[in-house]
Amino acid sequence: MSGRTRNFNKFYKAQKVFFLLFLCAAALSCQKKSAVVTETASSNKILLGFSQIGAESEWRIRNTESILEAAEAEGIQILYDNAQQKQENQLQAIHSFIIYQVDVIAFVPIVETGWDNVLREAKDAGIPVIVVDRNIQTSDPSLYAGLIGEDTNEEGRRAAYFLLKKFKNHPGPLNILEMAGTENSSAAYERASGFRTVMNLHPKFRIIHSENGDFMKSRAREITNKIITYNDGLTIGQNKVDIIFSHNDAMTWGILEAMEEFNINPRNYTIISFDGEKRAVAGIKDGIINCVVECNPNLGPSLCYLVKKLAAGAEIPRVTYVNEKVFSEFDSPEALEGKGF
Repeated sequence: MSGRTRNFNKFYKAQKVFFLLFLCAAALSCQKKSAVVTETASSNKILLGFSQIGAESEWRIRNTESILEAAEAEGIQILYDNAQQKQENQLQAIHSFIIYQVDVIAFVPIVETGWDNVLREAKDAGIPVIVVDRNIQTSDPSLYAGLIGEDTNEEGRRAAYFLLKKFKNHPGPLNILEMAGTENSSAAYERASGFRTVMNLHPKFRIIHSENGDFMKSRAREITNKIITYNDGLTIGQNKVDIIFSHNDAMTWGILEAMEEFNINPRNYTIISFDGEKRAVAGIKDGIINCVVECNPNLGPSLCYLVKKLAAGAEIPRVTYVNEKVFSEFDSPEALEGKGF
């Protein structure tokens, strides 16, 4: 376990205890709750309820760190909850934020649907909500104030543009294995959609297999192991895989570990990944990854700016995207040096 992960876990545990103590104090009695709220109000600190989906990858850990660090720097007090990959945990946390009367709620939705009722409760309570990182589907867009995150559809297109450049003189066919992210999550759907929007115009590229790796290293390794075992190599039926299109770095490492276990050389394949961990960008220099489409986890400063605007009664943009880059084999080693998070 890295030092950064250990420090994050310690910080997370402290935040979790703080969160639970706050809620317990609020539930003891209305008098007790009023005293705590009055104390918070007198400190002139904005109170943000933030629900994160979990800590399934280095990207997610950095995303949470960025938000907690920015809130501390901006003097914003946070009630933080880790949903541990379960939507029911997030719904419960958001209910708790509403009961505690936070100033603003922000949450990273695990899936796109199923949020209308709790968002309506927040709206009725006069608490604005910011959707973070992933998009949602709702019958009433006014139930949340705005979205801040990444343009994951454009990320998918950027991955496709890399392939068009790399294989511009290749006649095809070129067979693609897709390791997709969490089912029904906007990140997985939009990356896949953006990628296909471009690829469908170039029939020499064929997606011959797509499977849900849930954005998790262990799941991707398990799936890749099964594919190799059942097909006697990295093939799907009679079709040899040429390109691996992996929706995040964590799953890419799971795939690479499975390939190593079976003595399969990753340099014989074109591997595309998303997120932008330093290790993944370094993998381009090492020749085991060909392209990493950045998904910027450092949303904290921009999120806190929006939180402060909402707390002051102002409106925020409907969508706020962060800047992102593409790292690939076409970059010089010097250009890749030290890149990533």
